[in-house]
Order: sequence, then structure tokens, then C-alpha cells
Amino acid sequence: MEYCTLEELEHQLTKNRKAEKARIQEKLIRIHNNVKGLQRQLKDVKPTPEFVDRLREMMEEVEMAINAFKEEQRQIYEELMREEKTATKELNALEGKMERWASGASSRGTSYKQGLLPVDKELQSRLPKEVIELERFLQQTGGRQGGWDEYDHQNFLKILTKHKGKPSYINEALDFLPDRTREDIQQHEKWYQEFQILEARKKEAIQKWKIRKQQQREKMFAQKDESEEMFTAAQLQREEAHRQKAEEGRRKTLAELEAWKRQKAIAYAVKQAAQLQEKEEKEKRKQKERQRQFQIKLLLVDYNRQKKEQEELLRLEKEKREEAEREEKKKIAAEEIIKFQERDLQKLELKILEKQAKEEEKIEKEKRLSRLKEKVEINITRDPHRLYKTTKVWEERTKEIGPLGSEPFLHIPHRAVPTWRQGL
Repeated sequence: MEYCTLEELEHQLTKNRKAEKARIQEKLIRIHNNVKGLQRQLKDVKPTPEFVDRLREMMEEVEMAINAFKEEQRQIYEELMREEKTATKELNALEGKMERWASGASSRGTSYKQGLLPVDKELQSRLPKEVIELERFLQQTGGRQGGWDEYDHQNFLKILTKHKGKPSYINEALDFLPDRTREDIQQHEKWYQEFQILEARKKEAIQKWKIRKQQQREKMFAQKDESEEMFTAAQLQREEAHRQKAEEGRRKTLAELEAWKRQKAIAYAVKQAAQLQEKEEKEKRKQKERQRQFQIKLLLVDYNRQKKEQEELLRLEKEKREEAEREEKKKIAAEEIIKFQERDLQKLELKILEKQAKEEEKIEKEKRLSRLKEKVEINITRDPHRLYKTTKVWEERTKEIGPLGSEPFLHIPHRAVPTWRQGL
């Protein structure tokens, strides 16, 4: 009856998972189509206000769809994380109970981390050798996951079971476990094979131990009287009830483990969707940045055009102003040239008149000299020794100078006072 219930539950969960996957894919396809439409619009950019408004509307629509999808997936993921934590705690508690039941140490009431039992001398004397070997192996290799985290180990088991242990599983495992190398996976496979062998030996040893204990109990029951047999029968009933309860707990644990595996698969699908959404958001940011750069480019083109027009206007105004200044300078220069020519002409006329006056004066002087020469006869005697005589200037310099201080002290020779300073 419980098996049928589990099958129905698994069928229902599979159906829900497929429906959720189809719904997510439909939303992603819709978002993808919107993004592709926006990209097609950007291939033929037109610098018009209508085109910019249409692009803005499309971008806002895509952004709203992505944000809504992201928020929905975040809520689902948080709910799954809470359920996963609850299931993990319950599984750890049940696993600890099962380990304590299997080792016969339920009376201790101790919860061991990761299901590992301390292998001390007292316990070695009471536990089967296979149990001690398994616990020692787990302690040396990092627990029941072989040193891996639970998520990687469960993915490894799922892929290994899917390929039925064939070597082809390694390629798929490398895709699901990107942080693990091929050597890590092969080494983990060897560890898992050895773990299965030791666990099978442990189960077999525990079963033999139970049978041996059962035989010892039966032998002990046969040796006792009827009262003891009645007491033993009640004890057996309690043990049977305890065994049935343990078996039921084991089935429940297996069912919860299957549910946890399905939840892990859902979480993986959510993670993939989140990665796809993150990729879409990055693409959207890039598109937004390209749109911003395009708008800036349009503004720069318009600014450069206005700047060139303004520079052209300034250049034309400057040329007109310079042309006007040149015309004004030409006009002033022409007027000045006329003035200079008139002044030069006047000076030339004055020079000509002065030259004529000097020539006339020279002619007049020559005429007077010629008339004087005619009237006076000039006889000049030559004296060659005149060159050896001292000049008047030298005679003045060689005169004897009187003694110093012969003149009054208050008499100081001064230079002549200019006429413009006289009377000041």
C-alpha cells in the first residue's frame, strides 16, 4: 500500500516538474523573442523621436518581464531552500538513529557528526570487524560522501546510476561538476566502489550478528521455564514491533531521500533558469549601454553640426569685418598717400626754390668776388717756416699758472648759466 502511495507521489511530482519546466521555458522563450525583436530594431537605427520612444517602450517591457520572472524564481528558490534545510535536518536525524540502531549503541543517545562512530577499544570489543572497518574507512576518507559535499556526491550517484557504471558517465559528470577533474571523479568512483563493498560487508555482518543474537536468544528462551518464555515472548513482540518501526522509518527515510533528490533536480533547474536570466540581464545592460552610447553619439553629432555652423558664421563675420577693415585701411591709405604726395611735392618745390636761390646767391657771390678781384690786387707772400711756429692755442696752454690758493676761497669757477635758467 505504501509503495503504491509512493508511486503516485512520484508520478504527481514528475508531472508537476514537467509542467513547471514547460511554464518556465514558455516564459523564457517569450523573453527571448522580445530581446531578439529589440535587437532587430537596433540594427536599423533611425534618429527620430518616434523610434527612440518605441525602443524605450520595448526595453521597459522586456525589463518588466525579466524582473517579474526573476522575482518569481527567487521566491520559489527560497521556498525550496527552506524545504531542503528542513529535509536535510530530518535526514541527518534519521541517519543518526539508523546508525545507532545498527551499531547497537542506541542506549548511549549520542548523535555523531556525519554518521561516524568513534572507534575506541571498548566499542571494538563489541562491534563486528566489518563495522569497525567501514567506520575507520569513513573516518580516513572524509565521511559518507568521500570528502565531497552532499550536492556533488548526489549528482555523482545520479549520473553513475544513469549510465549503469559505464565509463561514458565521466563526460556528463564533468559537465555537472565543473569544479571536479577527471582524476577526482575516477578516484571518487574507486572510493565509492570500496565504500559499497565495505557497507555490504557491514550489512551482512550486522545481519549475521542479528541472526546469531536471535539464535542465542532462542537458545536462552528454550532453557528457561514457561514464565520466562512468556516474558521472552512479550520481549520478542516488543523487539518485532521495534524492528517493524525501524523498517518503516527506513522506508520513510528512503521516500524522503527520493523527495530530496527531486527537490535537488528542481533546484538545479531553478539555478539554470537563474543563470539564463542573469545572462539575459547582462545582455540587457549591454543593450542599454549601447543605446546610451547611441544617444550620446546623436547628441555629439548634433553638437558638432551646431558648432561647425556657429564657427562658419563667426568665420564669415570675421571675413566681412576684416574686408571692411581692409577697405577702410585702403581708403585711409589712399588719402594719406595723396597727402604725402602733396607734402612731398611741396617739399620738392621748396627744395627746388632753395636750390635756385642758392645757385642765384652763388652766382651773385661769384659776381661780387670777380668785381672785387678786379678792384683789389692781392699779393700774398709765402712763408714755409710758418708751419714750425706755435699756435695761439698752444701758447695759451703753455702760459705759467699761478700758485694754488692765490685766489679767494669763496670764488668758485662756474660754467655759464643758460639763458632759460637766468632769473630762476
